[in-house]
Amino acid sequence: MNATAKSDGTVGKALEMLDLVAEFGRPVRFIDILAKSPHPKATAYRLLQTLTNQHMLEFNEGDGTYSLGGRLMRLAHAAWKTASLAPIARPFVEELAAQVGETVHLAQIDQGQVLFVDKLQATDRFETLAQVGKVAPAYCTGVGKAMLAFLAPKRLQLALKQQAYFRYTNATLTDADALVAELDRIRTTGFAHDREEHEEGIISIAVPILSTNGRVIGALSIATATTRHTLEGLDAFRAPLLETAEKIGAEATHWQFPA
Repeated sequence: MNATAKSDGTVGKALEMLDLVAEFGRPVRFIDILAKSPHPKATAYRLLQTLTNQHMLEFNEGDGTYSLGGRLMRLAHAAWKTASLAPIARPFVEELAAQVGETVHLAQIDQGQVLFVDKLQATDRFETLAQVGKVAPAYCTGVGKAMLAFLAPKRLQLALKQQAYFRYTNATLTDADALVAELDRIRTTGFAHDREEHEEGIISIAVPILSTNGRVIGALSIATATTRHTLEGLDAFRAPLLETAEKIGAEATHWQFPA
């Protein structure tokens, strides 16, 4: 259990349990939840019952599984509308996806990690791991590196400490020194690449979305499969990608986005 959950008592434990169920990405049985839970059996069951009673989780008596509940979905939708860049960016994301014919990801940074807040898939010929609401590492994704590169120094130092540097593929950057060197390059060029660093066969080009005063508020990427484009070929999308990010940043100028 993390320190935050300990200090926040029952509420922290309940939220931790929600995170655990969500991480499975499918309906899950109690025995599987218990295997990953830091709590004793009785405590884990009590927390699940409370969350179910409050409709934050749903329990299917037929197969004995728990899944995210309707109340949580409503809260997530409300958060998407009020605390996410997605509603403002959506028209621009749609236009870009139609223009390039590839998958477009919109992300924000949360606790040093990437939170995907929108995705438009212009083709069904390939799929990426990124899904709306999913969290991914910052150090090995195009959108993550684009945001890290333009963070203010203090925020960057904190974010670097929050990276796990797990090797997902042979191309993954696995230490802070290599990442810092990559961020220096990104800062100079203004864009980032994902060179199959998070998923084999998936590459992307990404740029940060900056407010008018230069603060990072998100990132935008065009992702594709190596069977469709080369990394160099993706550079043809750089101009429309940068233009779209600038439009979103300008549109968000008067939006009260979260820090």
